[in-house]
Amino acid sequence: MSGAAIFIQDDLHVSDTQIEILIGILNIYSLIGSALAGRTSDAIGRRYTIVLAAVFFFVGAIVMGFSPNYAVLMFGRFIAGIGVGYALMVAPVYTAEVSPASSRGFLTSFPEVFINTGILLGYVSNYAFSHLSKHLSWRLMLGIGAIPSVFLAFGVLAMPESPRWLVVFKKAGITNDSKLLGATVGVGFTKTLFILVATFWLDRFGRRPLLLSSVGGMIASLAVLGTGLTVVERSAEGTVMWAVVACIAAVLAFVAFFSIGLGPITWVYSSEIFPLRLRAQGVSMGVAVNRVTSGVISMTFISLYKAITIGGSFYLFAGVATIAWVFFFTYLPETRGRTLEDMGSLFGKTSHENQNSKEDDQLGQVQLVTANNGQM
Repeated sequence: MSGAAIFIQDDLHVSDTQIEILIGILNIYSLIGSALAGRTSDAIGRRYTIVLAAVFFFVGAIVMGFSPNYAVLMFGRFIAGIGVGYALMVAPVYTAEVSPASSRGFLTSFPEVFINTGILLGYVSNYAFSHLSKHLSWRLMLGIGAIPSVFLAFGVLAMPESPRWLVVFKKAGITNDSKLLGATVGVGFTKTLFILVATFWLDRFGRRPLLLSSVGGMIASLAVLGTGLTVVERSAEGTVMWAVVACIAAVLAFVAFFSIGLGPITWVYSSEIFPLRLRAQGVSMGVAVNRVTSGVISMTFISLYKAITIGGSFYLFAGVATIAWVFFFTYLPETRGRTLEDMGSLFGKTSHENQNSKEDDQLGQVQLVTANNGQM
């Protein structure tokens, strides 16, 4: 959507405010999907919940691709947002429940791998379609998303059931639309490369070291980015090349640090720490908070940087990340190599929770036996 937004604004003649709402509202719409996904996945199973998400993706992409105006485009965004909520909740839960403890981090981070691969392919397709007319280009950028959803829906049926950086680049002096989209390809490539690295490191080095290193690197990257953008913005003699290079390097460093830790570990950790009876609902609530936060940032970012400057915005984000680092360091224990049933003792439980944990263990054993019998 970030690449398509350039052409949507020119073609449909919408304001900056409408564009930032269009981009960020997906995160708010996804709350509906994440709120329903927990109960849905418990009722119809994880597999068919993923199929349902794929249906929403397909319909949303088609509606957006054929949108004649802003209102219909927003409706397509609404449909796709519900699918996002479903997918973000059920993918880590499904993976965690079918993975052995020894490789759960590796496997549970794979949804993030494919998310970033999809983002990279989206950036590449944006660049490829950017040379078409503005009326056609953004429609193809959005409509082509219907194709992978078909493969997702049919592919998951063969599986067993479970027991924003465009504004930054513009401010840094990259104003040509094709160069902007080319820069996003670099971001997508970096994200995909480092998320692949993270999948192999999660079970080797553990969640906690990667998470703390990741957030620490993000803080430094945000600080450098804020400084570089401030220099560029205040320069009276045109573009300051060293600051432009610093901004681009900081963006790439940020997505690298995010992808190697906070990106995948968010879903790995949240899918591990809840007891079986609350796992789907707990992850669903986590997705809801994630989407609300992402939505608020996306829908207010342009207004924020106009109010406190672009550099000030990233200094603010660096401050928030610093608070997050302190919280992670203080409260999040290492879960590498621990079974899902061990999490209660790791985090501490009351006697009532211990009794519920025993019931969860029994339920998990029943599901495992049932799944094994179904495969025989």
